[in-house]
Amino acid sequence: MKRAAICSLLVSLFSAGFIHAQFKLSVKWEELTAAEFREAIQLSKGTCLLPFGILEKHGPHLPLGTDLLNVRHASMEATQKEYALVFPQYYFGQIFEAKHEPGTVAYSIELQLKLLQETTDEMARNGCKKIVIVNGHGGNEHLLPFFAQSQLDRQHDYVVYVLDGERSRPGGPTKKSTGIDYHAGENETSNTMVSRPDLVHLERAASESGSDQKPVKLPEDVYTGIWWYARFPNHYSGDGSAATRELGEWNMNHWIAAIVEAIRAVKADDQSLKLQNEFYEKTKHPLDTRP
Repeated sequence: MKRAAICSLLVSLFSAGFIHAQFKLSVKWEELTAAEFREAIQLSKGTCLLPFGILEKHGPHLPLGTDLLNVRHASMEATQKEYALVFPQYYFGQIFEAKHEPGTVAYSIELQLKLLQETTDEMARNGCKKIVIVNGHGGNEHLLPFFAQSQLDRQHDYVVYVLDGERSRPGGPTKKSTGIDYHAGENETSNTMVSRPDLVHLERAASESGSDQKPVKLPEDVYTGIWWYARFPNHYSGDGSAATRELGEWNMNHWIAAIVEAIRAVKADDQSLKLQNEFYEKTKHPLDTRP
């Protein structure tokens, strides 16, 4: 009886140690060995994050990779609370409106869509059947929903989910600035003071204007691609000098919580892929669909 108890205890300890070792796996795709990657796919239940940033000017005081740095920080923190694999740095998005600024990398729309499709296809081929694109760049707000919708064009054995990017939340520290705060302003600068404080040059934030120029007079529901440049020719919107780490921590904590919630919901989702497959089958015989 005593020997059986000892054996049982050893099995329990081994199992606990194995589970503990699993949770010690890196969440970073690029840091795993091939064998560890298999374990990571199982542990994550095939759920993988694709943090999506960009390379563009962020006022006179923030790094070009601000969006990528912030969204990866939030994603990494979230996956410490709910395990999921995190794809390496990805910044191949929509940023035509900043091509006039140094350091901007703007790929053609054809390449953006093709590269993103092949990336998600390859992620899925490696076991990521639930791919959450975590958006960190405002310029992708139209691109990513369109990409997700385009997955219905042909059959896939995986589902793409899009989680919108960082947003200010009600409550928390009182903001110092009162005007528009879209890009490299108080909120985004505060967030970067959390993700990469060493790259924030707050003393430079007031050296350029981030005010709205409003040169074009059109109704609010009339859209033109030049709207951003027309309003913010310096590619800067808001007042970054008002930023505080306290505000950044408030914003980041809420963003991280939203990502954790999304990961858990996606892991539990057993309907989207079934419905996708049902839809694909019906598209083959549209005349058989009952009105």
